[in-house]
Formats: sequence, structure tokens, C-alpha cells
Amino acid sequence: MRSDVMLDAVPDHGVQAAPARPPTSTPQKRRVTPGLVVAYVCVVLASIVFAVPLIYALFSALKPNDQIFAVPPTLVGDELRWENFAAVFRFGPFWTYIGNSFFVAIAGTLVVNIVSTTAGYAFGRLRWRGRDAVFVLFLVTLMVPQEVLVVPMFQLMQWFGWVNTPQALILPFAFTAFGTFLMRQFFRGIPYDLEEAARVDGAGPLRTFFSIILPLARSAVAVLTVFTFISFWNSYLWPLIVVNDYGYLGTLPIGLATFSGQFGTRWDLQMAASVISMVPTAILVIALQKHLVKGIATAGIAGR
Repeated sequence: MRSDVMLDAVPDHGVQAAPARPPTSTPQKRRVTPGLVVAYVCVVLASIVFAVPLIYALFSALKPNDQIFAVPPTLVGDELRWENFAAVFRFGPFWTYIGNSFFVAIAGTLVVNIVSTTAGYAFGRLRWRGRDAVFVLFLVTLMVPQEVLVVPMFQLMQWFGWVNTPQALILPFAFTAFGTFLMRQFFRGIPYDLEEAARVDGAGPLRTFFSIILPLARSAVAVLTVFTFISFWNSYLWPLIVVNDYGYLGTLPIGLATFSGQFGTRWDLQMAASVISMVPTAILVIALQKHLVKGIATAGIAGR
């Protein structure tokens, strides 16, 4: 009782008690379990397995040519010859090969994205008679290997007069069923309420596609972009068949083969050129890494 009287006797100078702070939530550490340790060990081992060939290719590009197949094999040669990367561009029209590969890969990726997104929207969101049957026939083309198609496609290019032309490198593979299937599966996962709301507001199918559906599909488009760019960038068989003048329309894979001739093979320059050819695709994957992870997780590759 005396304590209450003393508290009441203390003058109040307008100082209010500070409000109690809510307890801060400290992030909980993830529990380390044997399964988690095994998973991390497997990931590290898989990373090493995939990285070893790349590391060996890089150091082989820095070796003299006579030490590439030295016995016993060594990772690093007697000297690091960085001039091998400069010698690649003096060996042949390597800048032409790089420029042609960039043009074919970028143009082909752009055409594939346009065709696949529009066709995927038609198969996944629009209702029309025979849609599912046509889509099944479209998917059947995935079972036909490229090696079977090169002869009829080459005859078709001769009929069009497109042999040794840029369009012959791009258009035959611009209408692939894989891209259409990928975009269709993603579009089917978008709620139909968004499309119904756009229709109520007076938007037609094209306006709905460009304003609502396509902006939501950025991750799936990123996945398709990476896969398509790498496919065009690494294509070797079709350019080898349809191109006659390699100095004019030769692509990078064909340029890598020019280091092998009847008088020997410059393995050091070929390895250096291979390392250079990996740089653009690596930059593209790193730049779109966030969209790739999200797109692969949500695009329905597993059959959603």
C-alpha cells in the first residue's frame, strides 16, 4: 500500500512510458539432418562431374599443340599460352562465324517465340473444333529425329531456291512442337477468371493475349528463349548440309571443324575456339537464371 502512495506522489511531467516493442522474430536455423547432408554432397559431386570437362577444356586451350595428348596426361602444360585465343581469329574468318551464329540464333529464337506463344495460346486457351486432335498430330512430330528430316528439307530448300541463304538456316526449325507444348502447358495453368474479366471489359482474344496472358508468361518465354538459342547456336548438321559457302554463311560449329584438316589438327586452337563459343550461352543462362528456375517449376514440363 505504501508503494502505491509513493507512485501516486510522483509528479507527471508529460513523459509517457515507451510502448512495448513486439518481440522480433529471429530466423530459425534449418535443422541439419542426414538426408540434407547427403543431398548437399550429391549436389557438390554432380557439380564437380559437370565442371571437370569445362576446366580441362580451358587448360587444354592454354597448352601448346604438342602437349594436348601428352603421356601421362597433365592438366596444365609447360606454359600458359594465352595467345591461342588471339590465334583463333587469325586462323580463319572466325569473326564471320560468330556473327552468323549470332544472327541465326537471335532471329531463330525470335521467330520461335512468336510462333510458339501464339500457337500455344490457340491450343491452350481458345476453343475450336478439332483442337485436341490437331495438337496430338503436332506432338507426333517430336518423335521424328532430325536426321530423317534433313533430306526432304534439303529438297524443299532447293525447290524454294533457298540453298545457301540465311532463311534456310532459320525457318525449317522455327515451327517446333516443343515450344508450342511448353507454352500451351503454361497458358493452361493461368486462371480463366482473368480472361473472363478481360472479356467483360470488352477485350478481344488478341488484346487479352498481349495485355494479360503474355505478360504472365515471362518465365516460360525465358525458358523457351534459352533452349531455342542454344539449339540454334550449337546446330551443326543442318548448316553443314544447306550451306555451300562457309566463308559467307558458315556458323560457329562449322568454324570449329575447320581446325581439322588433311595436314593435321590444331587441337590447341580448336579448344580455345570451343571455350570462346561457350561464353555467349553461359552469359544468357546466368542472366535469365531466376526466370529459368521459376519457368521450369511452373511451365508444366512434368505434365501439369
